[in-house]
Amino acid sequence: MKTQTIQATHLKTICWWNNMIVDWAAGTTYSLDGTVKQLVRHYAFDFDTAITSADGKYVFIYNKLGTKGLLLKNGELIKEINRPYYCANVYEFPAAFATLKDKTYLIHCPVAYNQLDFEDVDTGEIITNIKDRNPDDRFHSRLEVSPAGIFLMSKGWVWHPFDEINIYDIKQCIKNPLLLDHPQFRPNVNVEISTASFINNKEIVIGSSDGVLDEDDIGKLPPKHICLYNFTANQFVKPIKTKEEFGNLFAINANHAWDMFGFPKIIDINTGEIVDKNNEINSGKQQSSIINSTDYFPSIIFNKQTGQIAINSKNKIEVLTPDQGF
Repeated sequence: MKTQTIQATHLKTICWWNNMIVDWAAGTTYSLDGTVKQLVRHYAFDFDTAITSADGKYVFIYNKLGTKGLLLKNGELIKEINRPYYCANVYEFPAAFATLKDKTYLIHCPVAYNQLDFEDVDTGEIITNIKDRNPDDRFHSRLEVSPAGIFLMSKGWVWHPFDEINIYDIKQCIKNPLLLDHPQFRPNVNVEISTASFINNKEIVIGSSDGVLDEDDIGKLPPKHICLYNFTANQFVKPIKTKEEFGNLFAINANHAWDMFGFPKIIDINTGEIVDKNNEINSGKQQSSIINSTDYFPSIIFNKQTGQIAINSKNKIEVLTPDQGF
């Protein structure tokens, strides 16, 4: 892999935009050619995370273990966003953008910790907060939208605590918000699923922890394994035990994924082998949406288009690019 270090000043948030990195909270852009520019706006609060819509027009900056966020349009503040306080200090704020028919929505949990909702970013209307909503009791977190914007994945947890993933058809959920109350796609396994990442609009790579619901019936996915999972067909493809412990996975393609546990590495999904690594960079040891503190978990962002990873290393940004062939 290629490693590039970008020096930064007062770094708060990192977010990919037009293949450069933007700190929306501090109002600074960092181009990969070394150019640094100041934006007109910055925001004086302890925001530490940012996401952007597909067209780059909308940005949401927020505190990962807090309740407060700001929604921006073309760099200008539209409104404040809040989530319920319950357990907000221990797990990642659920937030993602989705665009359908040229209309952009912020997906988050403004009404209840267990209720996913779609908010029209232009009107502020929460279009899915309708009568008769009765969501399952789960904590949504680490939201991710599939490459073509078709599916939404929540990588959260249920009490006591146990990590899980759930996948929803975005278009169908907007038509019928009651579908958000019960997952449309989820792997039927008896192990804790601690990480997952979209490969395409049918397949994800998933990873299990050592948590087990029923030791007498492990099922199709054993503990501490990774595998390719076709969620539309509910098919598991050859679970593999990795050579080392893994954490958050980011799928580069159907054969390789970034693993960020301890230090950046690229895993062959088919064999579990580590095919590239850089053990000089600290990437934290996150293995769940529950982190309790951000002190030991640096912000990590993935550029799905280029396969690049960027890591917030306090006064610098480490940018990792996979070699050709991955």
